[in-house]
Amino acid sequence: MNISVDTAGLVKLADADAVLKDVVAELVAGKVVPYLGPGLLALAPPAIPTTPEELAAFFGTKVALPKRAKGNAWASAQHIESMKHRNTVSALMAEAFAPAVPPLPIHTFLAGLQLPMIVDTWYDGAMRAALTGTPEWGEVQGITRAGIGEDRWYRFYDAAGAETDRAAAEAWKTILYKPHGSATPAKNWLISDADYVEVLTEIDIQTPIPDLVKNRRTERSFLFLGCRFHDQLLRTYARQVAKRSRTPHFAIVEEGGLTRNELRFLLGHAITPIAMPLPRAVEIIMAAGAAA
Repeated sequence: MNISVDTAGLVKLADADAVLKDVVAELVAGKVVPYLGPGLLALAPPAIPTTPEELAAFFGTKVALPKRAKGNAWASAQHIESMKHRNTVSALMAEAFAPAVPPLPIHTFLAGLQLPMIVDTWYDGAMRAALTGTPEWGEVQGITRAGIGEDRWYRFYDAAGAETDRAAAEAWKTILYKPHGSATPAKNWLISDADYVEVLTEIDIQTPIPDLVKNRRTERSFLFLGCRFHDQLLRTYARQVAKRSRTPHFAIVEEGGLTRNELRFLLGHAITPIAMPLPRAVEIIMAAGAAA
């Protein structure tokens, strides 16, 4: 693999198209796990927030936020939860993500591959909708433990949206993993700082990560699409979900669009940044996948 580094420290691939095509061949073979971020939705912007910053701005239209919380979705949600009630946070999240998000072609393409696992880190239901009609799949979602009185970190849902258990999930051909929860099918939200306190305390020893995810990431690498890592929480989740998997991983990034912390994170965790516009990357993935 021919890799060059520019003067700003950004790793660039001399032949990014060819490298991505090689990754797609591994993806089609089930050896790469897609890790989807909200930036993917920017390909056809829906009527929902598509970044944590947009979600924080939405909260700001509903509740007066202190300066420290503005622009930060997790701190904004925590302020609302502290000043009002958890039910208010849940209701606002349900409102923000009420519009149905139709699957993009890339969602439909990934669903058609019947992959062992797809990770989707935003709260929309587009990937679930794309999987509808495909055989033997189900979903596992992270849940808040605040006030539920249960010693659980996640819940399982079958293709129809009914809650099920791990025994049933073991038989699924494809697992959709939503680590932060989702609007569908049951409105599970990890969003406030309080939601993440216990998770971040335990995540280094992997307790909040479902065993199904741990098992299916083994001997597989990850392809990050539409993801940013400019916040410590986002970096922590990516690192822990991909822990003990095969390397190298790959991430589609915009040239010149990375912060120093993002670049340091990528290079420090064997994630090769493929510098190309996301629309171009999606075009290559779908074309190469169809030809495989």
